[in-house]
Parts: sequence; C-alpha cells; structure tokens
Amino acid sequence: MTVGEMLVATVPMARTLNLEFLETTAERAVVRLPDQAEYHNHVGGPHAGAMFTLAESASGAIVIAAFGDQMSRAVPLAVKAEIGYKKLAKGVVTATATLGRPVAEAIAELDEGKRPEFPVTIEIQRADGAVTGEMTVVWTLRPNA
Repeated sequence: MTVGEMLVATVPMARTLNLEFLETTAERAVVRLPDQAEYHNHVGGPHAGAMFTLAESASGAIVIAAFGDQMSRAVPLAVKAEIGYKKLAKGVVTATATLGRPVAEAIAELDEGKRPEFPVTIEIQRADGAVTGEMTVVWTLRPNA
C-alpha cells in the first residue's frame, strides 16, 4: 500500500475531499485537490478548510514517508499548524510539503527517549503556479508506552 493509499484508507477527510497523492517521499510530498463545486467558498474557489486539509494531508504524507519505519515505536502527531492565505485560489490546487529537519536528527532524539518535534512547510499553488497559501505544521513523534 502506498503512503497516499494508506492515508486515504485511514483518514476519512482525505477520502471525502478526493485528494490525489501525486508524490510521497521522505524529501517531498505533493497532493492535489481537484476542483469540486461542493467544496467551494463564496468566491468560487476551494474553501479555506479544504485548503487547510489539503496542506495538512501533504504534511502527513511526508511524515509517514520519512518516519514510517518508526511507527512500531512511535506515533506521529500534529502539534500545531499555521496557515496564510496569499492569493485567491481557483480551480485545481496542489500542496507541496517539505520536511524542515533531517530525519536522522529526529530519530536520534527518539532513540534517546525524547519526543522530537519537526516542522513541515507546505506551499499551495494554483495550476498557473501562483502561490495561494503557505502553511507550517509542527509534528512530533510520541513514543509508544
């Protein structure tokens, strides 16, 4: 099962929005939100909540891709998120997530019995390449009891 398939299977909101997982590696995750009238806002673009879910899902995809081999001993959890809406989004939008800390550093902290935190930055773009939003999600790996 791919990372995208796993997220769609386990996270109902990703399935509800029909998110498309285009790329999911430890270096980058790219997720697309199709243009769907039922998720539009009052100006005809994707609703802010849909764009938040798109970006958060891209961040989750990169976390799973980067730390999937650690799931037997820790669970990834979002700690906080901040989003900025920059331009009007219309049509299909795509979120590209990048990990803001080396995987090895976070795993070393986990090995020490700590609860590592790391940021994931996400850029949301329209089909014409214009950046419509930017988001940062801080994640942690909570060690299993």
